[in-house]
Amino acid sequence: MELRKREEPLPGRALFVILLLCVSGGRAETARYSVPEEAARGSLVANIAKDLGLTAEELSTRQVRLVPEGEKQYFQLDRHTGDLVVREQMDREELCGQSEPCLVRFDVLLEGPLQSFRAEVSLTDINDHAPVFLNKDIILKISETTKPKARFLLESAQDPDVGNNSVQHYSISSNGYFHIYTRQRSDGRRHAELMLDRELDREKQAEVAFSITAVDGGSPPRSGTAVIHVVVLDANDNIPVFTQSLYKVRVLENSSEDTLVAVVSAKDLDSGMNGEIAYSIVQNSEDNRETFKINPETGQIRLKKTLDYEETKTYEIDVQATDGGGLSANCKVEVEVQDVNDNAPEVTITSPTSSLSEAAPLNTVVALFSVRDRDSGDNGRTSCELLGEQPFSILPLVGEAYALVTLEALDREEVSEYNVTVRASDAGTPALSTSETLLVRLSDVNDNAPTFSQAIYSMVLRENKPAGTILGRLNATDADTGENARVSYMLVPTPLGVSAARSFLSVEAESGIVRALRPVDYEEVRALEVTVRAADGGSPALSAEALLRVLVRDENDNAPVVLHPPPDGSAAAGELVPRWAQAGYLVAKVVAVDADAGQNAWLSYELAKATEPGLFRVGLHSGEVRTARAVTERDAPKHRLVVLVRDRGQPPRSATATLAIALVNGFSEAFLQLSQAPAGSPQQEEGDHDLLTTYLIASLCCVSSLFLVFVAAFSGTTLCKGRLCPALPNSSARSSADSDLTADARDVAGRGDLWPGYHYEKYLTSGSGQSDFKFLRPVLPSPQSPPGCAEAGRGDMLECSPQRAGQKGAEQGTAAPP
Repeated sequence: MELRKREEPLPGRALFVILLLCVSGGRAETARYSVPEEAARGSLVANIAKDLGLTAEELSTRQVRLVPEGEKQYFQLDRHTGDLVVREQMDREELCGQSEPCLVRFDVLLEGPLQSFRAEVSLTDINDHAPVFLNKDIILKISETTKPKARFLLESAQDPDVGNNSVQHYSISSNGYFHIYTRQRSDGRRHAELMLDRELDREKQAEVAFSITAVDGGSPPRSGTAVIHVVVLDANDNIPVFTQSLYKVRVLENSSEDTLVAVVSAKDLDSGMNGEIAYSIVQNSEDNRETFKINPETGQIRLKKTLDYEETKTYEIDVQATDGGGLSANCKVEVEVQDVNDNAPEVTITSPTSSLSEAAPLNTVVALFSVRDRDSGDNGRTSCELLGEQPFSILPLVGEAYALVTLEALDREEVSEYNVTVRASDAGTPALSTSETLLVRLSDVNDNAPTFSQAIYSMVLRENKPAGTILGRLNATDADTGENARVSYMLVPTPLGVSAARSFLSVEAESGIVRALRPVDYEEVRALEVTVRAADGGSPALSAEALLRVLVRDENDNAPVVLHPPPDGSAAAGELVPRWAQAGYLVAKVVAVDADAGQNAWLSYELAKATEPGLFRVGLHSGEVRTARAVTERDAPKHRLVVLVRDRGQPPRSATATLAIALVNGFSEAFLQLSQAPAGSPQQEEGDHDLLTTYLIASLCCVSSLFLVFVAAFSGTTLCKGRLCPALPNSSARSSADSDLTADARDVAGRGDLWPGYHYEKYLTSGSGQSDFKFLRPVLPSPQSPPGCAEAGRGDMLECSPQRAGQKGAEQGTAAPP
């Protein structure tokens, strides 16, 4: 089957698109093609790429597509070659009926940049139908008085084809009375008229029969045949005469069934049956027979069905008036159908987009649609609009095609989908409209970083908890969806030189649960601080950070530690209490510390064990050991106290301190040595008691001697000041030192505290049983040592003996200083 393009006045192939307009929606000239009806699928119509001046690669890159005018697509475009081919066979008679030309319109759309142009394909008719007479037997009644050259209108043959393929001429078989003429109507159709060649004679032949043939102009031609029966009637002198040969009427297309269209009238001068007129419609088309009916008596023409302007705009009705004698006359009724706005616009979405990226730029094509109104004039003039506030707009393309494009930036987190309603309205009165709704879903892009519910997370970890202990959970959310919203957690690496809290903590990537990696010692680590990061699964991934602070809670895992007295027992016998001590006298102070914190480090002291419980007491919170009553001569000279130090933890922990206390009449080396001696058995303690009594008597003697020496020294100093002893140098310095010593002694007596300026030592002589006291004191600033004192070998200390001081003082006539 040959395919051809329609000839145009322009030279060469005149189906070229003269101007393509871009997105502004300007109109381009229409490209016209032609193809025979019922062309096979895949038949080539034209090469659009050549007409556009584009290569096949450009067509594919710019995503060319066809947008049909109606709902059905009859053509398809090969993007690789640019060939326009038939997609589905088309029947011209089914699509267009008798209308000529029969055009199938569509738009060719190019994207990137957006361009479009209008194209139409004319379906050329092929001779696929033969003429058909609706009545196979045509009966004509003709009076025998009919004069030659009288004409008789015959029923036309029906041929759905158009142009040359429709009925071109009629012919009749050989007979001795008639010949036929083929005549053309104003609408292009041909009909037959029968002409009488000679008079009829009913007495000779009452009926004349012959065949009529209708032939179309196809190649090869097709034909249809019917039989004409001419019945010869008796004479009837007058034929009916119509008042008008042409009736013109207008009928609205929405007129209901049985609506009166027109009334025809004819008169006959004959009388009787020859004057009785009967009206009938000469069925020259199938549409007329199905659409109109006539009252044979009144001549009223009425509708058999409603009219449709969009199908047929005008009708021609042939009405025949026949009298009782068989004479007839004809008139024509032209019915013009007036359009009313009975068709709402039709919106056809040809290229919907089910999903649109939220990052789509402005003027992105969302969907393509076309609008068609089958009415005419203002009733068929349409306009489009969007209902409601939408981030989209309508962009007109060529013809009745439109594009729905984005008007502003989109955000899926604010609105995830849009119901876009397009309303098309015509300009009729009243106006009709049609709405179509398109669902546009936004696809997510990773444009939102995770967000922590808190900027700083504070958690508590008890010390010594095992590895794997759960501290809490981090929580971050992401406004995106899918993989873009899948949050994973991690610890941010700390810089070099910073305490690595990561070695103590871990966070589960999926759940955000924070766990301890190993036990923590509160005494080593009081708090941990680390930065945590939440990252989504997008590409590239977005993240946020928060601060994680973990406070280590103390457990009572450390017992108190006694600092004084030392736990090695080196100072266990260093506490002396004079016999004259009253109640509340400060004996010693137990000093203890606890490495824990808070309540676990609150210490309390209590007397756990004592040689004589009623003599001493311990301060509950201070740890001071004081006398509970005044010391008496009946009290044992040596006491041993055990002080219990306890914290307030749960369960509590404790430690003990042991104090050895000696009751003395004075502070001598002998008593110090006794107090340092370890406690023994009761018999041993009794022996020690006797020995201690001896020591106390010896000490009393020594103290008395020291007092006498002091008085002598004081007298000597007074004489030196009176210039009675010029030979004694630096007497003022010694007097000052002695006054300091006296002051210190007074301080000891006044406060009840031990004077720390001197270290006492004691020893017993093995031979004579006498006790000798020596004390260490700072070296005097004078280069001359005091009498009776020698260097103790400590650099800055002197060792002084009262006996030597007394002897030397006797020799010099002075007293040794205490």
